[in-house]
Amino acid sequence: MIILKSPREIENMRRSGVLLATIHQEIAKLIKPGITTMEIDRFVEGFLKKHGATPEQKGYKGYEFATCASINDEVCHGFPRKTPLNNGDIVTIDMVVNLNGALSDSAWSYAVGDVDSKTEQLLKVTEESLYKGIEQSVEGNRIGDIGHAIQTYVEGEGFSVVRRFIGHGIGSTIHEKPEVPHFGVAGRGSRLREGMVFTIEPMVNIGDFEVKMDDNGWTARTEDGSLSAQFEHTIAVTKDGPVILTRL
Repeated sequence: MIILKSPREIENMRRSGVLLATIHQEIAKLIKPGITTMEIDRFVEGFLKKHGATPEQKGYKGYEFATCASINDEVCHGFPRKTPLNNGDIVTIDMVVNLNGALSDSAWSYAVGDVDSKTEQLLKVTEESLYKGIEQSVEGNRIGDIGHAIQTYVEGEGFSVVRRFIGHGIGSTIHEKPEVPHFGVAGRGSRLREGMVFTIEPMVNIGDFEVKMDDNGWTARTEDGSLSAQFEHTIAVTKDGPVILTRL
């Protein structure tokens, strides 16, 4: 069942999302060769505590960290670690913020120092694909319109869209209906209605879209070892169009 959110609930999620967006701005200042993703994780947890919020994914199904930190060929759910980031790496920091019971979810991929032109293009296309999906998130459209717009754009740029991990509804819990694939056929799937709140979070690979799981049971990485990037927003469907809840 898809749970429609009231204007008040959406406003509360917006406050949570603004805090999350602020954290990403601060992380952007920290990202450089030599920093560790464990340092970033500790910064995020401290920042949230200072602002009266908590990291919702910490403790979720036994997950131990405030963030997911996925480096290079890691697609998602990478564990923060004490190994320093290197010049030329890319790293995706993903987190779910709980502010007074209202959740928000957002991920951003960051370049570490200087990256090559192909990696720059990967980051640009992945971020742009997110907004292609958001543009389709209007009342009366269908879930398939979102995925079709993303897939068409990404594949047209010579990259691939991960199939195994998708967007999802969010509210008082991390994962709700609807499921939001980043690929598919236009005109298919649930019709979008005012009050729906969900994430759009395309994961885009330089190589093939297939992924494999690490032994830790959480981290997914590209099967062919190619780089992967991800950008994610939490959005609300309103009568005036899509509203991005996780930006300033």
